Amino acid sequence: MTVTTPKSTTQETEHNALGLESEFENTPVPESHRRSTLSVSAVWFGFPMVLTSAIFGGTIVYGLGFWKGLAAILIGNLVLFGYVGALSYLAGKTGKNFALSAAETFGKHGSTIVAGFLATVVIGWFAFQTGLTGATLHTSLGWNETLFALVGGLLYIGVTFIGIRALTVIGLIAAPLFIALGIVAVVLVTRESGFGAITSYSGGATDATVLSLGAAVTIVIAGFIDSGTMTADFTRWSRGGKEAVIATFSAFPIANFIAMITGGVVVAAGGALSPATDGGDFLPILTDHGPLLTVLAVVFVFVNLGSVCAHCLYNGAVGWSQLTGSTMRLLTIILGVVGLAIALAGVWSHFATWLNLLGIFVPSIGAVLIIDQLVTRRAASRAVTGFRVQPFAAWAIGAACAYAVHHWAPQLSEAIVGMVCAAVAYLMIEMITPMVSRKTVTNTTTEIEVAS
Repeated sequence: MTVTTPKSTTQETEHNALGLESEFENTPVPESHRRSTLSVSAVWFGFPMVLTSAIFGGTIVYGLGFWKGLAAILIGNLVLFGYVGALSYLAGKTGKNFALSAAETFGKHGSTIVAGFLATVVIGWFAFQTGLTGATLHTSLGWNETLFALVGGLLYIGVTFIGIRALTVIGLIAAPLFIALGIVAVVLVTRESGFGAITSYSGGATDATVLSLGAAVTIVIAGFIDSGTMTADFTRWSRGGKEAVIATFSAFPIANFIAMITGGVVVAAGGALSPATDGGDFLPILTDHGPLLTVLAVVFVFVNLGSVCAHCLYNGAVGWSQLTGSTMRLLTIILGVVGLAIALAGVWSHFATWLNLLGIFVPSIGAVLIIDQLVTRRAASRAVTGFRVQPFAAWAIGAACAYAVHHWAPQLSEAIVGMVCAAVAYLMIEMITPMVSRKTVTNTTTEIEVAS
């Protein structure tokens, strides 16, 4: 008699043979493999505490001034906590990754569209951060941009290949290193001006770079809305919903706020070389103060940007492995090579367009999931179908509202408007749908009785 081994079991055996634990791409993470709150928190805490967040924070303070910038950064992070925290709670309870969870709301085939879209978007972020590695080292030290983008990309692919354990380790290294070097940079730039000059900074933006509060909040949200929506890929390893929320809180507002305000302080103190374009990039400050800080700065670039690159590539690989029935590690290599090629082509320089795309189209997805699975709780009792029109309609409405805000009401946050509109739209659609269904059934029954 031939015994057929389940696919998930086969994958686990293959991974164990490599000395690497299963990533559970196609099944929920079992209780026996859940990780401690500290371990999952390290994954999320080390993700947003990166140089990119400092750059964005500096851009916001440059456009709004210190206090308004601080308010925008705080508001954006609190919104992220509510949004990502709710999705993480669901993941911690079920152990399901984003693609598996999305199938309950969008349908089995519908989730392919949603998960495929986000799993592709995060590869764009991987490409952006990889290109930024080379560009940062070129700006600060004059090193070959293409060569070190290539070196960085290969290293980041290797880290991601190891899996969730490597993401925990690199998070535990990246966050303390950022804090230490961030403090050094702030001390160096405030030795002459003092903190009084920082708090009185009113911004340096011209008409071309001025920001509204709403636009600044969108920058904060858009920076992590893609991986934040796919948070289940990380927080499914938690031992429960509450533990997953705690892990999220370590990232938003704590880690991301620290990173962004560090960049904001650097700009307000006058320490940024090109705040209009490079925001709060504080690497040049370190490289200008001796060989020791220069060496640490180089290590910092690879570890810090490597952390966010590995997280994004992991999101993409888990998503596409579930959609294709392949393994996370094979997709890590394939998608990593694709992302690296895009990075070497110079895509990183178009990050403003990328943020606009994320702020308009992504927030509605998570809003629909939260309403369906956490507020109405109908997904739990609903059989998984092939395709559900209702969530796609709500997603489209939310994205349309965000697009309208982006063009005609830029003083508002398109990301928040998109979330709210999608949530309200889905609630209304779900209220109307059962009424329509009941009316159809009643009419059909009446017709049958008349015919009899």
